Amino acid sequence: MIKRNLLVMGLAVVLSACGFQLRGTGTTELSIKEMDLRARNAYGETVTELRESLKRNGVNVHSGAPYRLVLTDEQQTQRAATYSGGNRSVEYELTTVLNYSMLGLNDIPLLSDKIEVRKIYVHDGDNITGSDQEATQAREEMRRDLVQAMLVRLQMLTPGHLDELQREAEERAKAEAQAQEAARRQQDETPQQSPMEVPAN
Repeated sequence: MIKRNLLVMGLAVVLSACGFQLRGTGTTELSIKEMDLRARNAYGETVTELRESLKRNGVNVHSGAPYRLVLTDEQQTQRAATYSGGNRSVEYELTTVLNYSMLGLNDIPLLSDKIEVRKIYVHDGDNITGSDQEATQAREEMRRDLVQAMLVRLQMLTPGHLDELQREAEERAKAEAQAQEAARRQQDETPQQSPMEVPAN
């Protein structure tokens, strides 16, 4: 037990020396200072928790921001991982996948990605109430992990990076529009062949 405690303390010292902060013990400095946040489920727990976390980290979340983070889809799945004790005890693996997109000016898509978190909990057939509480706690922890992972992703983005993505997206859109216009002009300038007349017998 003493060795285990010393190991935990040693890891904590090493991680703190590297600048690592335990979840909920500090703030995540973000270069993006204003952002809009939307989700398919506008009042869902994930988007609500993320909005509060962004605000705590100094981000002004409002609809007029130049960038919009959209949580496009959140899927939760559960599968049995292992069985034991005459099938009375089952380990379940919970998985949550969050798909998101970052939009720029004029709602131009700048990037899309996903975050995936997993957690295992034990369902005891002899203790249904306790197992349900453990499952609920596991889902709450996964949601916190999801929000923290999103903050880490956002921490890697800068306004300069997003502006560059905006320019690239606008250039692609402009090139596609020019190509479509050129194809339309070529079609308009191409003489249309008259339908061949078939002589009547």
